[in-house]
Amino acid sequence: MATWFHQSLVAATLLAMAAASQAIAANECATGHTLTEGRLTVATGNPAYPPWVMNDAPQSGEGFESAIAYAVAERMGFDKSAVDWVRTSFDEAIQPGEKNFDFNLQQYSIKPERLEVIDFSTPYYTTTMAVVVKEGSAAAATEPTASGLKKLKFGAAAGTTSQPFLAKELQPEQDMLLYDDNADVVAAISANQIDAIVFDLPSALFVTAVQLDGGKLLGQFPVENNESPDNFGLLMAKGSALKPCVDAAIESLAADGTLKQIESQWLADGAGVPVIDMSK
Repeated sequence: MATWFHQSLVAATLLAMAAASQAIAANECATGHTLTEGRLTVATGNPAYPPWVMNDAPQSGEGFESAIAYAVAERMGFDKSAVDWVRTSFDEAIQPGEKNFDFNLQQYSIKPERLEVIDFSTPYYTTTMAVVVKEGSAAAATEPTASGLKKLKFGAAAGTTSQPFLAKELQPEQDMLLYDDNADVVAAISANQIDAIVFDLPSALFVTAVQLDGGKLLGQFPVENNESPDNFGLLMAKGSALKPCVDAAIESLAADGTLKQIESQWLADGAGVPVIDMSK
């Protein structure tokens, strides 16, 4: 019994030492590379919207990107009390030049043309496709399964990724109606010409919050069903010496499942957007 207790104590001590050494290494990684020594300055939008930031209060740690920021900070060796928040517009942050933040997260897609003037971290989120319906409609009662969704009448903007996605991944039983642009698709569902539309999840969240009165997110497809997803990265100044440290933090969060846990909490359960069961 004493031997077992001794072994358990040793194991716990070793784990604590390993965690402490990782934190020390993370602090050393960031030393001399932040705007304010010993502190991490993080930027978000003004305002910042759910489910990315809840109640426009990033310091609360509530919301997908707020939680990501604090998780990255922790892996870099920064306590929550050592994180400072600033606000920028979306377009302001992607311009070349000096920044008033160490990293910025506002659902920035990693794009080659942006990489010419700014740096991005390794991705912290890969977009999924989501189904939008009207609250109170018959479609709104549909189970988030492949067989249930196939019965709905979908609309899509011709030439967008929604059209081939629906044709290949879902294959609805009714012919899809095509429109000139996404605004026309939103107008069509508003006028009950179609039952449902598909957008990437960030766009779907915007549509239901701003563009479509009574819009409802029925579900999101598994990420592996999206052949050309967007990857979101933490935005930094071009040539930021902090990038290797930030990348290592995100890779660590991905490896132990923390990123998936945060995604599930805020973009599935928290946002009420279940993952569609493609096996049913």
